[in-house]
Amino acid sequence: MHCRRPHASSSTARALALAVASILLGACTPSSDADRPTPDAPDPGPAPATAGRAHPGAATATAPGDGTIGGDGSDIRLDALEPDDVAQADLQGELACTFTVDGAPLLLALGVVGARVPAQGVVKVAGHVERISAPGGFEGMTGHPVFTGRGMTLRLVTRGAPLDGGESPARAATMTYQRADGASRRFEGRWECGP
Repeated sequence: MHCRRPHASSSTARALALAVASILLGACTPSSDADRPTPDAPDPGPAPATAGRAHPGAATATAPGDGTIGGDGSDIRLDALEPDDVAQADLQGELACTFTVDGAPLLLALGVVGARVPAQGVVKVAGHVERISAPGGFEGMTGHPVFTGRGMTLRLVTRGAPLDGGESPARAATMTYQRADGASRRFEGRWECGP
């Protein structure tokens, strides 16, 4: 259950969006010390090959066989959103929802409580940030939202009990990305909405 909040001004909403994005995406940014070996640590040797990864920030489906199905044969690849991706999108809204896979945010959207204005969001498809929207404002995102954008539809289905406590607990979710050419791909992750 969410409390109604007064509508925020455009500048307040923009500041809130940036704050939410910074908090949500900050956990995904490695610290500068993480890349430096400690003096007592042994040399780890050569790094393993990454031939199967198309992009360092690319998300992968969690189960075998969950690759791209149908369409023109090209893969569907969603990359983790970076703070600059969200800031440059200039999303409007009061409260946010995110879909994450292994802590990496693949979708971030903002909506206004009690509004008929669609929620606005972004995803990063093969390195390109794309805008998406879902009907119903913030409330439209809290159940099983359907986002649409240029040549794509993203369907989120939550399942099971909340994964943690608090005012805005995350839920296990499946996001299905459907491309206009008929291709689709499922991603397993977490859906979390709230302040």
